[in-house]
Amino acid sequence: MHVVVTGSSRGIGRELKTRLAARGDRVTGTSRDHSSGTRLDVSEPGQQARFAAQIKGDPVDLLICNAGVYLDKTMSISDYTAEVWAKSLAVNVTGVFLSVQAMLPNLKLASAPKIAIISSQMASHARAPGGSYAYRASKAAALNIGRNLATDLKPEGIAVGIYHPGWVRTDMGGDEGDISVEESAEGLMQQFDELTLETSGCFHTWDGRVHAY
Repeated sequence: MHVVVTGSSRGIGRELKTRLAARGDRVTGTSRDHSSGTRLDVSEPGQQARFAAQIKGDPVDLLICNAGVYLDKTMSISDYTAEVWAKSLAVNVTGVFLSVQAMLPNLKLASAPKIAIISSQMASHARAPGGSYAYRASKAAALNIGRNLATDLKPEGIAVGIYHPGWVRTDMGGDEGDISVEESAEGLMQQFDELTLETSGCFHTWDGRVHAY
């Protein structure tokens, strides 16, 4: 199985890349620099086009849209700037769509293609504890993109799942996270394996629970 993982230079993305490769999958990892194989800023259309050209004709069985930023973790309302909003939306929302758009020809070459979008429980409208406005809004938008892609791509035979990876002890999640990056990656891989056209559009947690939208 050929898997493309965006944002695979650290955290969950790096662990997914490592574990997928260890079980025998062929993994193409990307990052904003050259630290994880292929350089790709997911928010840059030109880089997306170059990446697509590099793997033209190579089937992609699973696209994991993992690349993301969390710029406003400790910001108060008065700290926000237009730049924070623009960067958050460019990576976490536009980057997801551009990645799917660029990889769609490759996904269509696979026998049972899947797309996994890493969102967050912070995307859920059922939870509104305040703060992290740009991150919450961008992850909610990524969830919405995933749900609509599931509808449009089902006739193409492409399943789409959206996932909360857990509160993970990473640079982004912080030291107080509930689970390790190893636990998150292992659980997510199981969820990806179980994703089918029948469950396409799901919003699940890393350990298989259905999450409220």
